[in-house]
Amino acid sequence: MQDLSRISVVLPSLDPDEKLITVVDGLLEYGFTDIILVNDGSKPENLHYFSDLARQHPQIHLLHHEVNKGKGAALKNAFRWFLENRPDGFGVVTVDGDNQHHPEDTRACCEHMLQTHHCVLGCRDFSLEHVPARSRFGNRITSLVFKVFCGMTISDTQTGLRAIPRDALKILVNVAGDRFEYETNMLLAFKTNGIPFDEVKIRTVYIEENKSSHFRVIRDSWRIYKLILAHFFRYTASSLISALVDTGLFSLFSWLFRSVLQGFALTAVSVVGARAISSLLNFFMNKQLVFRSQASTGRALVRYYCLALPQMAAQMLLTQGVYILFRVGDHAGFARTVLYVIVMTILYFTSYMIQQRWVFAPQKSK
Repeated sequence: MQDLSRISVVLPSLDPDEKLITVVDGLLEYGFTDIILVNDGSKPENLHYFSDLARQHPQIHLLHHEVNKGKGAALKNAFRWFLENRPDGFGVVTVDGDNQHHPEDTRACCEHMLQTHHCVLGCRDFSLEHVPARSRFGNRITSLVFKVFCGMTISDTQTGLRAIPRDALKILVNVAGDRFEYETNMLLAFKTNGIPFDEVKIRTVYIEENKSSHFRVIRDSWRIYKLILAHFFRYTASSLISALVDTGLFSLFSWLFRSVLQGFALTAVSVVGARAISSLLNFFMNKQLVFRSQASTGRALVRYYCLALPQMAAQMLLTQGVYILFRVGDHAGFARTVLYVIVMTILYFTSYMIQQRWVFAPQKSK
């Protein structure tokens, strides 16, 4: 087993009970020697748990919030304290205070982090029979949304057991969010900043069907999903602007060259001209505003056109092929434009996936 003396446990807590004592005792038993315990504005009748633990265990450093600021604020406060006061610390591990993280699993995540220098997510198995239905359904939906809209495969998006190296903390401490949405923003920051992360399987523990959780289903779910879907909505806005420019230019070029070109030649010239202009607009909007990518502009531009050129060829072939099949006499020009828009829509989702996962993907930190 590895030495955990350079790992600080970050333990945020709101209105704790006896389970907090069990959590602390378990961590100390399994070799953790530095615990940053955060009271996030608990009620007066619950404050004795913090003072008693701090008095009994010199391994505990206690941070106080006079009022409840949220789990995200508690985590960031502890991260800042660690960075400022533990100059030799390797990293932290975040643990929930409801005794649903076994200290052996916490240690396993830390040992994996020490070996790989990666962030580590302690992930539960939601297929087990004892998992509450709302937790199983919620995690499956959120995992699917992360995969489809963010290009991230995460089996447990809501885990509070996370081991984080010092270098990643310097980035994550500046991530937005003060409540449960902060943990979602942390995951999105992994993608944006190229922070490598691994998963470690942990025990799936639910005490009283997770009744002690302070997660507010509607309000906190909205905070989380709007963060994930905002990524896609920005892409949609960028695509619509680019599509309007592209379609307008396509119609213009089709009208300008209709007397000298016909059939495939007219389609090809119109598509190439429209795409040359609209694609550059789309590239810079996607890089700066949508994916907020820190990837090299040159590398991303090459990859973008490795995608755009085959896509443009597919648009030409499909547009012309469908046009030939459904040609409508005097309304041929209008029909060509409508079919062009339909083809672009079909290819839209494929392009989103590839741009997200490859074109604008940041280089992973070593």
